[in-house]
Formats: sequence, structure tokens, C-alpha cells
Amino acid sequence: MVAPVVLVAVGGAFGAVLRWSVAPAADAEGVPWGTLGVNLLGSLLLGAMTVLLAEAVLSREQALVFGTGLLGAFTTMSTFAVEVVRMVDGGEQVTAMAYLLGTLVGCPLLAWIGWAMAEAVVA
Repeated sequence: MVAPVVLVAVGGAFGAVLRWSVAPAADAEGVPWGTLGVNLLGSLLLGAMTVLLAEAVLSREQALVFGTGLLGAFTTMSTFAVEVVRMVDGGEQVTAMAYLLGTLVGCPLLAWIGWAMAEAVVA
């Protein structure tokens, strides 16, 4: 049996590299589309994984690798927070507010959609 910390570390390494390779490439004109995209996608997938774990479709070990590790490193609250502050500091209050609301509404909404989709498949 592999130690839980190793499972999280392996998943986290892949998630961090995936975010690094995807997020900056999608940014355009000062709008952090990449960070928004990874946070929305990660929320959708984690919502689905929560149901799959609860229904024993995924093992605890798989949840550690993919949920805590991969998706934990793929999504990023700290980058989101710094980007909002950077936009406000740069005088882009409207863009900052749209990004803030898009993340704070979109991520829970997509987590719920992922959850509902997984329940529909598993049930």
C-alpha cells in the first residue's frame, strides 16, 4: 500500500504541471481566462468525483490522487486572489468584479452540475 502523502504528491505534481501549461496560454488582454478556466473545470470535476467517491466508484486512494492531488494543484485560489488584486490596483475594477463574480458563482455552480451529472450516471 502506498502512503497517502505519496498519492497526493504524485497527483499534485501532475496537476501543477497541467495548470502551468494550460492557464497562462489562455490569458489574453489582461483577463486571466486560464485561471478562471482551470478553476471552473476543476470545480466541475471535483463535484463529480465527490459523488463517485461516495458511491464507491472511486477508492479513497484514487480520490487522494485525483481529487486532493491533481485537482487541488490544478485549481488555484491564491492565483485568483492575486489576479483580482492586480486588476483593482491597475484600475480595472469592472473586469475584476466580473472575474470575481464569475469565479465565485461559476465554480460552485459547476461543482453542483458535476455532482448532478455523476449522480445521474451512477444512479
